[in-house]
Amino acid sequence: MRKLGTRHENLDFKVYRELKSMIVDRKLKPGDKILQEKIAREFGVSRTPLMCALKKLEQEKLVQAVPRRGFYVRRFTREEVLQAFELREILEGLAARRAAQIISPAQAERLRGFFRDADLSDSAQGIKRYAEEDRRFHQYLIELGGFDLLNDILENYNIITVSYRIDVMEGLVRHPRETMPEHEALIEAIASGRPEQAEKLARQHFHRSRQQLLREMRQEKAEGPRRRPD
Repeated sequence: MRKLGTRHENLDFKVYRELKSMIVDRKLKPGDKILQEKIAREFGVSRTPLMCALKKLEQEKLVQAVPRRGFYVRRFTREEVLQAFELREILEGLAARRAAQIISPAQAERLRGFFRDADLSDSAQGIKRYAEEDRRFHQYLIELGGFDLLNDILENYNIITVSYRIDVMEGLVRHPRETMPEHEALIEAIASGRPEQAEKLARQHFHRSRQQLLREMRQEKAEGPRRRPD
């Protein structure tokens, strides 16, 4: 862990960005308690900038304060995740369109490198690596085609959607074997400079995940609450 208190930039913002990155990278997972003393010690900062960062993350609804217990990474309801997918469908479609319009040859080469060695098996390690690559890919797409405001908005929606499954699926709604062809087609549309196709494919990608989530919600509703074992 790199020390943050030894530099002279805005310390509150640096701590905020570092904590947010830990949530994005799932080093802090939904439901985890944020151990303030441990993190302050690892960052090399006092509790004051850490508390400012936590308050900002609380305003963004990424963490929540529990009275007399501390701060926790927020768990999102399935309805909230569904709403985030709907918003990502629109906004990341825009980012994909913009990326295809302005991408450079060097950026296209880097984009085509994503998922090159993807493991599409059912192994927990393979799914974990794919989920990590999925997050890196979408973050790069946002960086390519976004602007500051869009980047900030999409980063938060990205955190919400990957918080859906904290089990073996590592935040994925659909299996890598299903989404891999979608990623490949989207990458090629952006890298070859086809804005309309890129936006269409990005929106389809999120629409299909949202539909899968809807099916699961309806199935659970039809089955009713599960009984706990005696």
